[in-house]
Amino acid sequence: MSVRTRPGPRERLLEAADRLIYTHGVNVGVDALLKSANVARRSLYEHFGGKDGLIVEVLRSAAEADAADYRDTMDAAGDDPRARLLAVFDRIGEIIARPGFHGCRYLAADLALTDPGHPAHEVTRGYRRRVHALLERELVALGHPRPARAADQFLILIDGTLAAGATRPDGDPAAAARELAADLITP
Repeated sequence: MSVRTRPGPRERLLEAADRLIYTHGVNVGVDALLKSANVARRSLYEHFGGKDGLIVEVLRSAAEADAADYRDTMDAAGDDPRARLLAVFDRIGEIIARPGFHGCRYLAADLALTDPGHPAHEVTRGYRRRVHALLERELVALGHPRPARAADQFLILIDGTLAAGATRPDGDPAAAARELAADLITP
């Protein structure tokens, strides 16, 4: 006989916050988070120190998973740096096509959290630095003359693709961005 254990309040808060913050943004109400997680307000403060701490932890967890997804996507594309870089846009196209796609959680958080000192901004900046490093490494392997600058350009394309995917669902921004990315890396 196996015993099923229900996730504790911390895990339920993280699950509810991940879902609600992605769907409704970081300004989702505390009451909605507590109700969805089925926890008392006290649990929020005990585990995260408040809503800001919960937002930071949700973003940190998502950043780990999303950075791993970039690495996995590029690894699945083989050894050719060009193919690895362009695979990113194929993957973004798949993500945009999913039901319930609401855009980039990091961009949305950065835009909604107007206090430049909010701790979530350090998480989003750290995430972008990690993705930038992955892209730059591929651009170096490709022999690009300005790999850091090209990685900056790739990040702009990624942000734009995710934003367009959320705001213009009838288009194919990933395919358009892939073409632009191919131009960036064609000698």
